[in-house]
Amino acid sequence: MYIIKLKSKDQENEGLNRTVGVWGLSANIVNIIVGAGIFVLPAIIAETMGASGVLAYLFCGLLIGLVMLCFAEVGSKVTHSGGSYTYVETAFGPYPGFLVSIFFLMGNVFADAAVSNALVEILGIVFPQFKNQYVRVLTLFLIFAGLATLNVVGVKQGIGLVKINTVAKLIPLFLLITIGWKDVQLTNLYWESTPTIKQFGEASLILFFAFQGGDAGLTIGGEIKNPQKTVPRAIFIGISFVLFLYIMIQLVSQGVLGNELTNFKEAPLAEAAKVVFGPIGYTLLFVGTGISMFGMISGSILNSPRVLFRLSRDGVIPFSRLASIHHLFKTPYLSILLYALLGFTIASIGGFRQLAVIATSSMLLVYFGVSLSVLRLRKMKALDNGGFKIPFGYTVPLLSAGIILFFLSNLTGFEIRGMLILIVILTVVYFSIGLYKKWKKNNG
Repeated sequence: MYIIKLKSKDQENEGLNRTVGVWGLSANIVNIIVGAGIFVLPAIIAETMGASGVLAYLFCGLLIGLVMLCFAEVGSKVTHSGGSYTYVETAFGPYPGFLVSIFFLMGNVFADAAVSNALVEILGIVFPQFKNQYVRVLTLFLIFAGLATLNVVGVKQGIGLVKINTVAKLIPLFLLITIGWKDVQLTNLYWESTPTIKQFGEASLILFFAFQGGDAGLTIGGEIKNPQKTVPRAIFIGISFVLFLYIMIQLVSQGVLGNELTNFKEAPLAEAAKVVFGPIGYTLLFVGTGISMFGMISGSILNSPRVLFRLSRDGVIPFSRLASIHHLFKTPYLSILLYALLGFTIASIGGFRQLAVIATSSMLLVYFGVSLSVLRLRKMKALDNGGFKIPFGYTVPLLSAGIILFFLSNLTGFEIRGMLILIVILTVVYFSIGLYKKWKKNNG
């Protein structure tokens, strides 16, 4: 039987001060969402939809807003740690929770692999040697091995590197969208044609890569003042700001470069900055792009292995050694090393666009499970603890789940078959583990 352990209100707040208000939570959401993807995706979106690409941004902004509201509600009901897989497991049981945990890890690993590929590609613009396949693989190895070593040595060293990313990624973007309008040609923003549903779906699927992750901004729920009002307001402000920033970036880069934007898939914003600011602007955006990408990977290798460690310690995945702590550095070193090895391996055999689509589809499956969890958890009276509840009844979770299904419908037949085969394999693994544990118990 699955047992839900609830904490009292006093237990939940023990040691925590509710000091985070609307603007603080909004800033936290913005900082987490704005990552490395937006430095690369404008050219890919322009290639698919042209100047009408802003429609895909609006659609992705709507979805992530709905998803985050779902996270806010389930997070206020299920108070024990574990994030997405805990919410789904509480709502539907261990098997769906297991699937969500694997897709969550897949989403993170493939995202790191995609961004590391993009990082090597932009290095190849200035240093052609990086376009050599052997040099590319060696560089990827050094990135993952170096960051893994840094994080094994200690979390303080890892988080210190992550802090650099916040300023490095936002300042160049603000400079580009505020000053870049002087070089925008309005003719470059005219829609030559209305995008088809297929184009719209394909563009939205890959663009969502730049929007995912915002749910992590809600993990400080125990320190939010008046969460019933603060959470929805902060989500609205944070998503609106991200949406505005992204649309401005797309409009400026499209308006400055026009049809040429699609020719600069490695560093489209740096090329736009070159027109706006000259060589200095190119260098600024180029370096900012590289630092942001490197910072995103470093932050992920800092945080994601802890999820792997937690899943192993809780018995969600059958690899108990991954819960080992280094005797000297006191870090989950095996989880860190395995995560980095997976990231390097996947990065070595794929490119940014393909890996970004897989990362996005994996996380969309996680978000789909969380959206449905809202419906289930509302019927569980044991979890009726007076937490945050999304207004408008079942509209938000159902709309969120429906849009996610539309996104996933734009996967290719090969990708859909791959996902289904993976689910079958994971199902066999899950139930095989269960049978093995039962046999071991009966014969132990």
